[in-house]
Parts: sequence; C-alpha cells; structure tokens
Amino acid sequence: MQKIIPCLWFEKDALEAAKFYASLFPASSVGTPTKYDEASAKVSGMPEGSVLTVPFELAGQKFLALNGGPIFKFTPAVSFFVGCNTEEDINWLYQNLSDGGKVLMEFQKYPFAEKYAWFNDKYGVSWQLMLSPYSQKITPMLMFTGDKYGKAKEAMDYYVSVFKERDKETKIKDVSYYSAGVKDATNKVVHGVFTLGGYDFMAMDSGEDHKFNFTMATSFMIECQNQEDINYFWDKLSMSGKPSQCGWLEDRYGVAWQVVPTILDELLADPDKAKAERTMKAMLNMTKLDIETLKKAYANEI
Repeated sequence: MQKIIPCLWFEKDALEAAKFYASLFPASSVGTPTKYDEASAKVSGMPEGSVLTVPFELAGQKFLALNGGPIFKFTPAVSFFVGCNTEEDINWLYQNLSDGGKVLMEFQKYPFAEKYAWFNDKYGVSWQLMLSPYSQKITPMLMFTGDKYGKAKEAMDYYVSVFKERDKETKIKDVSYYSAGVKDATNKVVHGVFTLGGYDFMAMDSGEDHKFNFTMATSFMIECQNQEDINYFWDKLSMSGKPSQCGWLEDRYGVAWQVVPTILDELLADPDKAKAERTMKAMLNMTKLDIETLKKAYANEI
C-alpha cells in the first residue's frame, strides 16, 4: 500500500492535467474530483462548485492534483524520474509529455545513459526520462540547490530517521558523490536513492545558480491511520520548519508535506453535502489535523 502520495498544485488545470498524464502511462486512471464548497471557496478565492482535488493513478501509483489558484508555481527542485524499458517507450513518452513544455537537458545520449532528457511539461511539472528500467516506474527527485546545496545526504538521513520509527521498510538504498575534480563538490551527492515506507525517492545536490528552490506546488501527502501517527509526523517534520493550514507544512529543507488521516477522503466525499461541508469548515480552522474534531464536525456534534 502506497503511504506517501505526491500532490501537484495547479492554478485551475488539475482535472485536465490528470487526464493528460493518465493518457500517457499504462495502468492509469482518473478518480472522482471533489469540488469547492462555500467555506473552502471563500477561504481560497476559487469559484464555488469548481474542481478542488482530483485523485489519479499513473502506472499504478497514486497522485493527487489540486486547483488552488496562482499562489504556488512548480520548479525543477522537485521532478519526477521515469525509468523507461525500451527506446520505443522513452521516445513516445518524450514526444508526448514534453510537447508544449521547456527542455532543461536535451533528449540524447549522455555518459550516464543511452537516452535521457529533463524537461518541464506544458503545466510546469518537471520530468526526467531515462532509458533504464527501475522498480518504481515514477520516482520523485529532490534537488538541493541554492541555500540548500550540500544538504542532500543530511536530508536523506533525516527523512529515513523520521519514517523508520513508523515503518521498517525505510532505508537509504544508494548514494553516489561527485568526483573529487568537480569544483566545490566534496561530499556533495550526485545521485541518491532512499525509500520511506517502501516508497522510493531520489535526491541530488546542484551547485548551479538555478534561482529556484522547493515550493508548496509539489507536496507529499502522508496518510495516517490514527491521531498518534498524525502527531508523530507533524511534530517531527515541522520541527525547524513552517507549519501551515489544513495539515500542510514545510520541513527544515523547504520540502512540503501534508499529514492527513486516511478517513479524511471519506468524510469530505460524503454524498450528504451538509456533513462534507461541516468537515471542510472544521479542517480550514486547523493547522495540525485532529481526527476527533473532524468526526464531531461531520456528525454535527460541535
């Protein structure tokens, strides 16, 4: 079971983007969107009745798309690495996924790959394609640059220490460092792989002057079974970071997370509009989410 779900923040194209991505990957689907109700529309400035979130799957992996207006923008500090099995695979995916986007590294042969490309798609989401099979078809890549340069290994160790307390299927799988001849690259990570609860991430350092860093446009949602887990992940990940509204936070490195109860989708998707709206209104008043308060709001006991 996938316990960490990437969430992509769009201005207004969440449903369109989810359908587009699902058309490109096998074993993909688009779920039922949730809509802005009166309370969430008032807080966000989005139109009441418009699409709020869209759950979707790509190659059997869960994602969530969200419409939130122009507050946050994607950057290549978080990209999605796709391991492709065949040349036909990578050629077709590059042709379609990069169409209308911006190329960051040309689609060609490199010393580390027979075929590789890095680009932003037409919605601004950043992708890396490589002709090299990988056990997890789509893997988030965190690039530590700017004032975060040199923090990749430290961050990997930190995330593993946090998640290992709750899931033993957590470890650093591989770390490679820049060669000694690269300027200012001592102990800097050129490629790292770590798994959190069985879900793989990649990490790297980049000393280039990219003029971007992590933003809340890409966040990682941790679904928790109980309040104890919510408290644990919230307290650990927000330490030296920035707590935000509705279970969102930025950690000490600027990476965005959402710590949410697994029951939340069920409460917000209830066909009884009054129950769902009471739950939403309660959530909008929270930073760290509280399951009992959400349940009481849902049952009209507050």
